[in-house]
Amino acid sequence: MYPILLLGAGKIGAAIAHLLASTGDYALRVGDTDAGALRRLRGLEGVKALRLAADRPAALRKAMRSCAAVVSACSFNVNPIIAQAALDAGVNYFDLTEDRQTTRIIRRIARSAKPGQIFMPQCGLAPGFVSIAANQLAQSFDRLDEVRLRVGALPQFPTNEMKYNLTWSTDGLINEYGNPCQAIHRGKMLEVLPLEGLEHFSLDGV
Repeated sequence: MYPILLLGAGKIGAAIAHLLASTGDYALRVGDTDAGALRRLRGLEGVKALRLAADRPAALRKAMRSCAAVVSACSFNVNPIIAQAALDAGVNYFDLTEDRQTTRIIRRIARSAKPGQIFMPQCGLAPGFVSIAANQLAQSFDRLDEVRLRVGALPQFPTNEMKYNLTWSTDGLINEYGNPCQAIHRGKMLEVLPLEGLEHFSLDGV
């Protein structure tokens, strides 16, 4: 079985743990400081829970021993510490960050990686899965003029003023919507302001 250290047992981390455990292919250690979050993972086959703080490099390196990879489902601000620990431990590194500055730091760390050691930030929803989905869909067409993808957390039955379903880190959300964004527009990489480009679209007639 492939040994993995998963850091973060919140909503997203728990979803990753369930998905990996369901395959039966992974020996999974899940680290978090929240004992309640770790308790909710009891009963998952092949999963070992650890009380572990993601901002303690020595403890991280110890937890990474005999692991092949670490997956961070933590807040973006601790990912550089985790990436450095992964480099020191010689394990592959994956995260879900959407923060540009964090990604730049991890790219710098990755320059010192051992041959064959992988550093792959931005493996979350967007960037991440949405790019994979777009590529897969594009393969089924002979010719494409345009691909438009929409990513958001729009609940079927909204219950708050923002009509938004917060399923991930509040800190990450504020950071993402409060800082300049990277965009590829007409083949060029641009820096754009957040919450710009208001448009109207319909989803299932709404």
